[in-house]
Amino acid sequence: MLRHMPVTAMIGLLLTVLFLFCAVFAPWIAPYSMAEVVGNPWEPRSAEALLGTDNIGRDLLSRLIYGARTTITIAALATILAFSLGSVLGILAAVLGGWADQLMSRGVDLLMSIPTLIFALLILSVMPSTIAVLVVVMGVLDSTRVYRLARAVAVDLNVQDFVEAARLRGEGRTWIIFREILPNALAPLIAELGLRFIFAVLFLSSLSFLGLGVQPPDADWGSLVRENRQGIVFGVPAALIPAAAIAALAISVNLVADWILKQKTDLKGGRSG
Repeated sequence: MLRHMPVTAMIGLLLTVLFLFCAVFAPWIAPYSMAEVVGNPWEPRSAEALLGTDNIGRDLLSRLIYGARTTITIAALATILAFSLGSVLGILAAVLGGWADQLMSRGVDLLMSIPTLIFALLILSVMPSTIAVLVVVMGVLDSTRVYRLARAVAVDLNVQDFVEAARLRGEGRTWIIFREILPNALAPLIAELGLRFIFAVLFLSSLSFLGLGVQPPDADWGSLVRENRQGIVFGVPAALIPAAAIAALAISVNLVADWILKQKTDLKGGRSG
């Protein structure tokens, strides 16, 4: 599979691995600690600070590397929570049907009727913006989109012959959900996984830019943009570098997700043939 990987997917995979490497090994590869002041505010690039310094003289490269760890960790945990909650509940609603399906679907409609960013700002304005709270808030709000997709896919699969055969064999709902429907719903869910992760990164960055996301002394890429935004007026690119990192991560993950989806589609088509 790797030998036949297109150039775009290879670039996306390399960038994704690079970001993950920075996130995992941040304390060992960052030139300085996250809060260490190494010069004057907004100094240009130099041998001591390869990307220059930020608004109070900290090394921008080190904060970018540590920010990758915070951003990717929170976004990944929120995405896992969203998919675990949304996919299981969505498939369960399709299998149960009736009043249970209506109750869960109307609850999801209620959550989706409120703009996600406004809802998150409302919750975070009265709760501490810890990593655990951010993961739960982002995961629960994002699970509504996963629920809709999982339910739509499961409704179609629930009437297929292999599901009916499982029911006739006397299999329970747990078996039908996890052994019959979920494996056959993985392709669209995997495609959505990449998008949900990127939306989680953008969502977290938006919250941090507004001051209700990651709080000091921790930092993520959104907070780096907020801290250095005034430098744009003076021609300092310190705010543009973390913004470019967000864009690069979004593009690279989507390229890999599209390639994985294509591989699954081709494999399924080959088996059918």
